[in-house]
Amino acid sequence: MRQIKAWQEYPCIYPEALNILLLSSMTFSAKILRSIQLFVLFASAVVISACPGNNINYFQGYIEGEYVLISCPLAGRLESLSVTRGQTVKTGEPLFVLEHAREEAAVHEAEQGVVRAANILADLEKGKRPSEISAIEARLEQARAAYNLSLDEFNRRQLLFDQESMPREELDRVHTEMESNAAFVAEINSELETAKLGARSDLLSAARSDLQAAESRLQQVRWLLDQKSQDAPAAGFIFDTFFREGEFVPAAYPVVSLLPPGNVKVRFFVPEEKLGGLTIGQKVFVSYDGRPGAIQMDITYISPQAEYTPPVIYSRNTRSKLVYLIEAVPDPDIAASLHAGQPVDVHLELPNG
Repeated sequence: MRQIKAWQEYPCIYPEALNILLLSSMTFSAKILRSIQLFVLFASAVVISACPGNNINYFQGYIEGEYVLISCPLAGRLESLSVTRGQTVKTGEPLFVLEHAREEAAVHEAEQGVVRAANILADLEKGKRPSEISAIEARLEQARAAYNLSLDEFNRRQLLFDQESMPREELDRVHTEMESNAAFVAEINSELETAKLGARSDLLSAARSDLQAAESRLQQVRWLLDQKSQDAPAAGFIFDTFFREGEFVPAAYPVVSLLPPGNVKVRFFVPEEKLGGLTIGQKVFVSYDGRPGAIQMDITYISPQAEYTPPVIYSRNTRSKLVYLIEAVPDPDIAASLHAGQPVDVHLELPNG
């Protein structure tokens, strides 16, 4: 019965062999039975050594995908859905569009606000209109003509006064008139310079701030409009879609589930005694049904916590029950041919064949 117990401990051996052994014990002589038992033990050793569970560098695993859920931060009716389940998309391809009439109107309004603020600022920077500046320049020419006339009159009166042909009071009157005309010329000249300068600096600064605020508002509403149309952030596989055209999509609810090749990985578990020999970046070899040979992958994650941990004490006997999660990633070209949930075989060393 010791041999029968050995069969029970290794489920990879077919149970039909056990039936043969039991049948032999009932129908054959002791000598023949002994020969059959020796043969079965030899076959058991060969089969047990070939069982995958007895290979210390072999582990079972599965393909896992980290999905990218594409959503919109705004709510709205789903206007168009450009992809279907199972489709492969490239980076930048359109995925879906929500209704956006309100956002388009807001963008148009903000654009008009920017134009208005820019025109106000330009008007303040220009100063007075050209016709008003021309009128000031004409007054300046008149003032200069009056000054020149009074200057000539003063020079003549000064000559007469030097010849003692005119009293002092008359000379003072002409001199005062000349100075008055000179001051009037200076006044109009300053008025002309002020008219060309435009508005005061504080008013110009306020107008520039209004223009910047209008431009910021335009950027905000344009961003909201852009959010209503979502494109693929990366090339990948459309795993699922969650809404149909015409349905209302709440804000931040995913509409499309995307699986990029770079988000595909293999997950498997190793016992505690194998954990110390594994490092990040170490190569492992993965095989699965339907593909000849093994795929080389790199270990990217080693869990610091054990799974299925014994409840109380870590002893030498219970340590063998600890297993740790390991993750490895393939090349993106190979990842495109893998499927989430697919079972795989993971080898720490390159398997024969």
